[in-house]
Amino acid sequence: MKKHIPNLFTLSNLFCGSIAVFFAVNDILITAAYFVFAGLVFDFFDGFVARLLKVQSSVGKELDSLADVVTFGLVPGVVLVQLLYDAINSASGDSVYTAATIREGVYFPLLGLVVTLSSAYRLARFNLDTRQSQSFIGLPTPANALAIVTLPFIPFYGEYLNQWLLAGLVLLSSFLLNSNLPLFALKFKSYNFKENGLQYVFLLLGGLLLVFFKLSAVPLIILLYVVLSILFYRKSIT
Repeated sequence: MKKHIPNLFTLSNLFCGSIAVFFAVNDILITAAYFVFAGLVFDFFDGFVARLLKVQSSVGKELDSLADVVTFGLVPGVVLVQLLYDAINSASGDSVYTAATIREGVYFPLLGLVVTLSSAYRLARFNLDTRQSQSFIGLPTPANALAIVTLPFIPFYGEYLNQWLLAGLVLLSSFLLNSNLPLFALKFKSYNFKENGLQYVFLLLGGLLLVFFKLSAVPLIILLYVVLSILFYRKSIT
């Protein structure tokens, strides 16, 4: 029986992701983001519980990736589609979708789903990549998803919506997911600051950003994560 407990956490992640898809499709983006956060919690604990109970399995690994494709792949893609729709409608001065605006803008916003495809590809590569046990190669899908789904938390974010800016975000996000950029992991071998200074600095700065800007700071925290990683691994990058 205990071998199924981690899978229940993974399925809970998938359940949260599925609910988030429903809210994202209906343009209720704040609620969708909360369910992504919930999915992230379950995603963390499924691996933790599996190691604790010593019941890791190949089925659990595959199930985890399938759940992540939905929660951290499909959801941010749909959120970007909605943001692109909103940006196009805002630029055209339309407050509601009309037949004309749908015809003009129905195809371009689908660019957001490139993030979904890129996330699925990254997850497939991650399962086969033995280099990512202690650090990451490319931006992890949960970090990428959080950066995207929390955009609506930014105050007056609607005033800054721009379809070309969002299109650039789609391309940047897709690149970072599947790049060879080395990124540090929040894994502590000890509590020694010398060995884990980078992680402590990130947690301190990230915590301060959260205190001052709350959830609207999440995109900045993900950016901080990438920048610190580039600075730390700059020799290996060059």
